[in-house]
Amino acid sequence: MKHIPVLLNAVKDTLGDIHGRTIVDCTFGAGGYTREFLESGANVIAFDRDVNVVPDAKEIQKQYGDRFRFINAPFSEINQLDQNDFDDVVFDLGISSMQIDNGARGFSFRFDAPLDMRMDTRTKLTAADLIKKLSDSELADILYEYGDIKKSYMMAKILKKELPETTFQLRDLIKNPNDVAPIFQALRIAVNDEMGQIKSALSNVHNLLRPGGRCICVTFHSIEDRIVKNTFRKWTEVGGDPRLPTVKVAEYKPLRTMVPSNEELVKNPRARSAHMRGVIKV
Repeated sequence: MKHIPVLLNAVKDTLGDIHGRTIVDCTFGAGGYTREFLESGANVIAFDRDVNVVPDAKEIQKQYGDRFRFINAPFSEINQLDQNDFDDVVFDLGISSMQIDNGARGFSFRFDAPLDMRMDTRTKLTAADLIKKLSDSELADILYEYGDIKKSYMMAKILKKELPETTFQLRDLIKNPNDVAPIFQALRIAVNDEMGQIKSALSNVHNLLRPGGRCICVTFHSIEDRIVKNTFRKWTEVGGDPRLPTVKVAEYKPLRTMVPSNEELVKNPRARSAHMRGVIKV
């Protein structure tokens, strides 16, 4: 399936006029957001840890020159950027269609492949390695937390006993068909430390944004969304103890929350769980 940027119009509408602004696209993927930002006259710095997207980034570099910079690294490394130097930071979280549809990457149970699931193939720990490394209880916690698997300990014991090496071996060990996708998802999230990456990156956003700058996140998983929602809530709360006479002003104001329209869902069913949340720095 062709990669279609999710909630792109909602993100563009929320950002408003970005001509001349400098945007950090934390999740380059196939470059869908980046291209739109550049077409609208913005300057873009994009992050992605997947080496497979480098050719796409080089093509954009040829077209837009100094207005575009690509960093082949996890978005948790945005702390390396100059402070107070950016107008907007945008995250399109989760896994990309290209990663799912590349059978050799081991993300999907539709293809028989090594049980890999690494977004950054330069790292060492694959999903198969993770199953071997973790204890029964540690693996069960991952399946429960990231996949909502009710009988997670029983499933973990099966995986530890059989030690699947391929996607089909893992798929065939899962007797409940409703658990297949969530278990693949849980292992993928753990292999790539996706939630830790999000928390780390968001903790550095405040230092990057200029006053009036916006942070926008598109999420696809309930845990992702909870992290973003709770983080933004803290940023937009009035600080201090309300019982005391002096209460500081909130550092951010919330922007609208949006979900895909019915029209977008018809064109791109993979958008069905997406939420867009945003804040603006006061």
